[in-house]
This record gives sequence, C-alpha cells and structure tokens, in this order.
Amino acid sequence: MEKYLILCVDDEREVLDSVIQDLDSFEEHFIVEAAQSVREAKEIIQQCQQDDVKLALILCDHIMPEQTGTSFLIELSQDPDTTSARKLLLTGQAGLEDTVEALNNASLDFYIAKPWQRDELVSAVTDQLTQYMIANEADLLPWVAVLDTNQMLQALSKKRDTFGE
Repeated sequence: MEKYLILCVDDEREVLDSVIQDLDSFEEHFIVEAAQSVREAKEIIQQCQQDDVKLALILCDHIMPEQTGTSFLIELSQDPDTTSARKLLLTGQAGLEDTVEALNNASLDFYIAKPWQRDELVSAVTDQLTQYMIANEADLLPWVAVLDTNQMLQALSKKRDTFGE
C-alpha cells in the first residue's frame, strides 16, 4: 500500500492539536501531520514528496498570518503534484467571497465551520479520502475496510464491470 498524507494547517496551536486528536483514528493508515503556517505546510509537502508520500487531504484554516488558506488551496490546486489532493477549509472566518473564490478555482472540496463536531469532521474526512482513493488509487481493496465501505465496493464493482466489457 502506498503512503498518503493528511495535512492539517492552522496558526492556532490549540485548534491544530484538537484537529489532530479528532483525526487520530486515521493514523494507522495515513501519515497525519500538522503545520502552524503555510510555509511549514509547504515544507512538509515537499519532504513528503521526496519520500514518495502523496498528499491525499489538506485541512486548512482560512485566516493565517502570511497567506490565506483559500489562496494556499488555490495554489495547491494549480500544482500538478498536489492538484488531486482533496481540500477542506476548516474555518470560522472565511467570508462568502473567499469561499466562492475557492470553489470557483476548483480548490475547495468541502467546508466545515468552526467550532466543529468531531463526528462531523471524521465523517467529512472519511468521505473526502474515499473520493481521493477512488479517483487516484489503482488498488481499492485494501481501503474497503478503512474508508467508506459502500462507496469503495461500488467503485470496485464499476472497475470490475469496466474490465469485463
């Protein structure tokens, strides 16, 4: 099984720690990393690429000191190495214009408002990772028990039907 990265970006350490804690169930099958700035996030992405670890999902706050989360997600969507990563905005301060900009530039797959509920976050992350694997992973079988089982089995069935024709 290839290695995949879940990257959480927020300039507030308490929020970042809380997100990481809520996503602890994914750590068995994914590399879960935290970054307190866009600069740090870029360094983590670069290091993971050197280690042949693909960015599968990024959860990003909007308001950060050096660059907004929306502009960072747009940047990632324009980079061939990260364009396929699922992008989730987790914020309480992104306005409608910022969110629409991210949607229009095909850089936002999901939005969760702060404060979030753990179950809502885990469900959204599971769904986004499932969509990522269906679109990018050739061998879905190992992911059936890890992600959304029904969606994975449907995707496996479609692949089997396609190969059978």
